[in-house]
Amino acid sequence: MTEDSAGSKTASQGEMLFNRLCKRERHLKKWAKRTGVEAFRLYDRDIPEIPLVLDRYGDAVSGALYKRPYQKDDAEEERWLSAMQEAIAGALGIPPSRIFLKQRRQQRGNAQYTKMGEIHFTRDVREGGLLFRVNLSDYLDTGLFPDRRRMRILAGREGSGMRVLNLFCYTAAFSVHAAAGGAAEVDSLDISNTYLDWGALNFSLNGFRAKRVDPRALLEGSGGTGGGKLPPLRLIRADALGFIDAARRARRSWNLIILDPPAFSNSKKMSGTLDLKRDHRELISRTLDLLCPGGKLWFSANPRQFRLDRADFPGVTIEDMGPLIIDEDFRGRKLPPCFTFQV
Repeated sequence: MTEDSAGSKTASQGEMLFNRLCKRERHLKKWAKRTGVEAFRLYDRDIPEIPLVLDRYGDAVSGALYKRPYQKDDAEEERWLSAMQEAIAGALGIPPSRIFLKQRRQQRGNAQYTKMGEIHFTRDVREGGLLFRVNLSDYLDTGLFPDRRRMRILAGREGSGMRVLNLFCYTAAFSVHAAAGGAAEVDSLDISNTYLDWGALNFSLNGFRAKRVDPRALLEGSGGTGGGKLPPLRLIRADALGFIDAARRARRSWNLIILDPPAFSNSKKMSGTLDLKRDHRELISRTLDLLCPGGKLWFSANPRQFRLDRADFPGVTIEDMGPLIIDEDFRGRKLPPCFTFQV
């Protein structure tokens, strides 16, 4: 393909993206304002030749370019991304400086959480009457996944008066919703200090104070070496796999457990390697042991072509959460599977 024909094709694709975004923005703008949602999905590879996913966060956009069926050289890819950025800016009335497009390739381990820069472009966005800090520039993911919005809001409703455990909590958005909904206790666990600090900030943005607690103190039911009572909102730095086993031995239990693990993790801080396609049965079974009678486990799976065999969990009631968590910006789109487990 000549340079002129490539440029013509890029211009045509930019125009298609512009038109599509104008249509989506008109459709979603009133809904977002009415419901108080400031972070939502605008575009998800709607046009096959434009494999972008674009999310609006207030007055800015975070986007990802997914792998193409063919390769472009780096210079050509940059020119293409720049043209798409201009189309997005024109359609949404957002300066290009507030539009962040990254390239998403297949990730292993915790690569999706690796810092990519030090620009520190952040926004505080509303969701369900709450505020959450997002970083659009420095990581592949922003800290708040729009496709889990309805599930987070549901955690606020169902967690009232409950003891809630949020495993692999990331930036603790589920936990903040649970606390705002009146949960009696919320334990938010992650292996990353960065994300636990981010979670603490999300709590504070909404008038809550979550405190770091040593996992041993939590499992022993004590305030740690200084004694005293455990705070109700707790941030715990621990390997989730090891914590689950330790909590089983300590006979600790929760009313609602949120289990949203990465598809794969081989962090050096973990006691083992997690491959969700391979290990989900054992992971879910062990976590079910931590439920109070009548409690619920919410499990979310992110690997492609994930399949859950209900026969693996005899005596457990399993329900598909899909119909409950599809919001307006995801209608007609396939979301990662989510299930409720109840013993």
